[in-house]
Amino acid sequence: MSDETNDVQDVPEIELIIKASTIDGRRKGACLFCHEYFMDLYLLAELKTISLKVTTVDMLKPPPDFRSNFEAAQPPILIDNGMAILENEKIERHIMKNVPGGHNLFVQDKEVATKIENIYSKFKLMLTKRDEASKNILLTNLKKIDEHLGIKTTRFLTGDTMCCFDCELMPRLQHIRVAGKYFCDFEIPLDCINLWRYMDHMYQLDAFTQSCPADQDIINHYKLQQGAKMKKHEELETPTYTASIPAEVNGQ
Repeated sequence: MSDETNDVQDVPEIELIIKASTIDGRRKGACLFCHEYFMDLYLLAELKTISLKVTTVDMLKPPPDFRSNFEAAQPPILIDNGMAILENEKIERHIMKNVPGGHNLFVQDKEVATKIENIYSKFKLMLTKRDEASKNILLTNLKKIDEHLGIKTTRFLTGDTMCCFDCELMPRLQHIRVAGKYFCDFEIPLDCINLWRYMDHMYQLDAFTQSCPADQDIINHYKLQQGAKMKKHEELETPTYTASIPAEVNGQ
């Protein structure tokens, strides 16, 4: 599968190769880094500083040319002017230093970086332990982000325009919301109003909705990690995308 965004003649074309769904092998998969860089590059394509091509690769059955070109590399892979960038840190650095407009996404904010850096590891801990203590640790971290957004009173983490931290945090919040509910019956508390409003802003942006995997793919991502398999009826389900906030929060 391949999508092109803002294909304009006089801007460089960037190709991002991402992992495909582990269910159908075609649609977007649930790799967090693929989602994060897809969002970064989509924002730049919207600004027309680049033309973006996104290609999904089924890593359970990779095509022969993928292996011959990239050997044992795993997506995300960024291709810029024929050059392939294979490692996450190098992709990030390339977007920041070499992709037109990319430097604007990478703001410096140590406070925000600290608040979001452990959120995913706390979520993974909850998935492993599935006890109240690990749920409470994750809650504490989410509430810190909620408080930060409440003090900041901006749409996004560092201001009223999106930056790299938003592209990092929101895919992880989506995994916490979808997989946390499925595996641990965990829900982001309704009183985290600032966090819910933040997610609501994100759900209205093409940069998020166009890059977001289906709920089923997020769930299967963790099933595979746990050595479990999708049931046949789950594989055949029409993909669903959680992209709204609770009505109770909307009313506040």
